[in-house]
Amino acid sequence: MATPVEQSVVCPVLIGRASNLDAIDRQIDQVANGAGRVALIAGEAGIGKSRLVNEIKSRALQRGLLMLQGGCFEIDRSLPYAPFIDLLRSFFANFSADQIKRFVDPAALDLSRLLPEFYTPQAEASIALDPEQEKRRLFQALSQFLIQLASAQPLLIVIEDLHWCDDTSLELLAFLARRLNSQPVLLLLTYRHDEIDARVNHLLAELDREHIATEFVLKRFAQDEVDAMLRAIFGLKRATRADFLNAIYALTDGNPFFIEEVLKSLIASGDIFYKDGAWDRKPVSELRIPRSVQDAVQRRSNQLSPPAQEILRLASVAGRRFDFSLLLEVTHMDETQLLTIVKQLISAQLVVEESADRFAFRHALTQEAAYATLLKRERKDIHRVVAETLEHLHAPTLEPYWADLAHHFFAAGEWTKALNYSQRVGERAQSLYAPREASEHFSRALSAAEQLNQQRPDLYRARGATFETLGEFDRARDDFDRALQSARILNDR
Repeated sequence: MATPVEQSVVCPVLIGRASNLDAIDRQIDQVANGAGRVALIAGEAGIGKSRLVNEIKSRALQRGLLMLQGGCFEIDRSLPYAPFIDLLRSFFANFSADQIKRFVDPAALDLSRLLPEFYTPQAEASIALDPEQEKRRLFQALSQFLIQLASAQPLLIVIEDLHWCDDTSLELLAFLARRLNSQPVLLLLTYRHDEIDARVNHLLAELDREHIATEFVLKRFAQDEVDAMLRAIFGLKRATRADFLNAIYALTDGNPFFIEEVLKSLIASGDIFYKDGAWDRKPVSELRIPRSVQDAVQRRSNQLSPPAQEILRLASVAGRRFDFSLLLEVTHMDETQLLTIVKQLISAQLVVEESADRFAFRHALTQEAAYATLLKRERKDIHRVVAETLEHLHAPTLEPYWADLAHHFFAAGEWTKALNYSQRVGERAQSLYAPREASEHFSRALSAAEQLNQQRPDLYRARGATFETLGEFDRARDDFDRALQSARILNDR
């Protein structure tokens, strides 16, 4: 029998989303018959967007759709094309470099701007002089690649967590929504509707104005749906006892993720237990109910072995996703020992396996809660170790990791390397005609230069150019003035 910390409380059935699923089911049928559709799934953190998406993916695959999926992550919101790079990398994970080039030809010249796997020597010579034209050509190349796939097999394209999406990808999504509307493609987008900004609002307004998307807003569970969820998890044949149901509902307000986290915490602490072939619990007055997701995660992590707790903290700094090879290098453990620990984290339902070498926190809130337990000094030290390990592991081909390296070195206060990598990512964003993202990385580079007491007229000039492109002329003029002042200090004519 599973130990308390290992007992799964992930609801085995989909609760309260039947009408949403039926509507999207009809869209899948339409796509399978050659029509294009865009579906938006919105809701607060933990409301069950990913759970619904997983059910949709399962149904789409059963109907013969080919799936491509990319995610937006908080640290990538200033990385141009981040979810599409993730999508392409996931799709081509099992292809050799030669196979990739043959597969995407003739778009390889343009797609090589995004992924080194697509690189050809001719790509350098193919860059257009006008950056806006270059961006449009890349948009066109990506859409043609997707249309080519859809011509052979209907597609499901999933992009999750738009609230963390970069500006250029949002613009590309608007382009694709129009371009793929006549193709057998279901474009499925998710976002936290209470955390969107003006950029995402602009995309949603465009889709709404052109009537090319259907939005599904997921609501919190009503009390009877919480009862159904508890009965499904614990295999109860009758309604949940009112005192317990009322306590859980009052605390979680019907948020499914928080319900699961509270239950996991109660099982881990022994307040809910399996006895004589059935589930039982202590009286409600004796239950040590957590008051937040962070509290629930911390209580459960306290039940883990000390090495597993250490790996959890390390992984929370590495990011929502983390590679097994990174953990091996950082911890200096042997593979068998580390696998045993990672299995503990999976059994505790803190982490899930994405592939043989990649794992992820089960939910962004889980990672945030684990990260919040670290002191600032601990975070800095682990960010530094992660950055140095990434640099060592990928020394021959660092370009795909520039953004990660910039993030971790900056968080570690390693200013020289933070400046170096932030400048590189900024210049790369500029070359992809992503001025907003470029300005953010140049700003980070300038912050690092300030910490080093360095005069960097080149960075002020580069950031000023991005502001000029964005039409923010006052900020551009300020940066050009600073570039001039800095050059005078350096006597740089």
